[in-house]
Amino acid sequence: MPRSWINRYDPGVPAASDYPQWTVPDLLRRSASRFPDSPALHFYGTTLSYRELNALTTRFALALRKLGVQTGERVALMLPNIPQAVIAYYGAMKAGAVVVPMNPLYVEREIQTQLADSGSETIVALDLLYPRIRVVRERAGLPKRIIVTSLRDFLPTAKKLLYPLQARWAKRWIVVEKIAPVYGFLELLDPVPVATEAETSSLPSVEPTSLAQIQYTGGTTGIPKGVMLTHRNVVVSALQGRRWCSNFREGQEVFLGAVPLFHCYGLSTCQNLAVATGSRIVLLPRFQADEVMTAIQKHGISIMSGVPMMFSMMTECAKARRHDLRSIRVCLCGASPLSADVQDAFERLSGVTISEGYGLTEAGPTTHCNPIQGPHPHGSMGVPFPDTDARIVDVETGHRDVSIGEAGELVVRGPQVMQGYWNNEAETRAVLRDGWLYTGDIVRRDEDGFFFFMDRKKDVIKPWGETVYPREVEEILSQHPAVQEAVVVGTPDHHYGEAVKAYVVPISGTSVTEQDLIDHCRTSLARFKVPTVIEFRSELPRTIIGKVLRRALRDGAERPVTDAQPTR
Repeated sequence: MPRSWINRYDPGVPAASDYPQWTVPDLLRRSASRFPDSPALHFYGTTLSYRELNALTTRFALALRKLGVQTGERVALMLPNIPQAVIAYYGAMKAGAVVVPMNPLYVEREIQTQLADSGSETIVALDLLYPRIRVVRERAGLPKRIIVTSLRDFLPTAKKLLYPLQARWAKRWIVVEKIAPVYGFLELLDPVPVATEAETSSLPSVEPTSLAQIQYTGGTTGIPKGVMLTHRNVVVSALQGRRWCSNFREGQEVFLGAVPLFHCYGLSTCQNLAVATGSRIVLLPRFQADEVMTAIQKHGISIMSGVPMMFSMMTECAKARRHDLRSIRVCLCGASPLSADVQDAFERLSGVTISEGYGLTEAGPTTHCNPIQGPHPHGSMGVPFPDTDARIVDVETGHRDVSIGEAGELVVRGPQVMQGYWNNEAETRAVLRDGWLYTGDIVRRDEDGFFFFMDRKKDVIKPWGETVYPREVEEILSQHPAVQEAVVVGTPDHHYGEAVKAYVVPISGTSVTEQDLIDHCRTSLARFKVPTVIEFRSELPRTIIGKVLRRALRDGAERPVTDAQPTR
């Protein structure tokens, strides 16, 4: 199909490429060969070179094999952004295992569900999380092996000595008895010397088409599903990101590692892209706006991946103007739409243009991005990546291509698209049709080839049989001077099918009523789009990367709306 959008690519960005037949660990091996002494990871004063990182991943792979981990076996990783997360990721794959990244915020029920669904018999986790995992093991017999590590394991000597005191003061000090089936991360590495060529060659060989990781969807609108990504999917995604940045300086860039690496977005646009190019990653296990901006200035961060919540918190930080952020050359935003106000504020603060992109876990994750250097319209999610096709089809049948400017469901295809859902053929058939991935997202396209996100298909509200896109209503509500944030959902209504309900976080110190906001909406929206109920909140439920949990809002609606009457 014609890819007219390639005319919007920056100079030097290829429309199509041949991708090497590499596995994910090959990205690390190649950089260790090309840039052996270059820094790979920086963590609070500790620096690991690419030579050291590659050696540690091999030692971890050998340790896993010694524990009995077999080729194709699933290994769960429940870790924040620390060196152990990177070591375990590439090390597990070198051992022939399939990586299952898990959110460290999961509670026992979520841990048990994901371990059972993926069949993970081994988990690598932070010691602070061990009590939850122990409960799951006692309850369900999973996992068979627990490998624990501490934040202090890769700290410099002085900070390592201080850590127990600080942890005890903060009541976060946990002592884990390391008796099988519980093992210490460092203890597993210590007995393993620098791997010989013979030992390295004893590790299993996997094909690019082999399964590399099972990445669970965020679950903001439903039950998480395990997305199957092959080594080729992951490698292609990293190389597409490299080719999108035509002014990239291999072996010299410094990445900000603040986006969670257990999330597909962080793994792709930060970890794998950085490792593939011999770049340095400055790891931060938690996001604190002042700490992040200090790190940008101190380390000369040149590549930043972020989510809207991060940019918002940085611009609102009281100390924002004290930091020099001009080292940033490439700034990417994903995970959810970025408001124009936040974008403008951060660009004024940093002097760099944010290139907003779009993707989903099922696409490994990126399919669209705005040019890094060239102009793009405000609010655009960009144009399709190299080697990626995109269509917009009618929502009703999913077969008819809609006209330019008309809203419809986005469908994509490309070498980064998943193989399907783990142990879920029905859901796989529903979204993978004739080689196309049906995203469930409502978008439109302009005459220049730029795509614009409108809403999730599942989030569309149908009062009176009319169509309401929540984001449109949210944008109008956000224009009110007393509104900090607004989220709109549909709530069941036995008379009218659905009613429009808004959750609003007001700006501190302002005064606004429900009727004020309804009147405000009536000036800019058709009557059937105007919220019938507005509930004020001090904050909204979110995922760890800042996505609003719409499902939680819909499920937890406290106020009945059965008598709501949207006016036609």
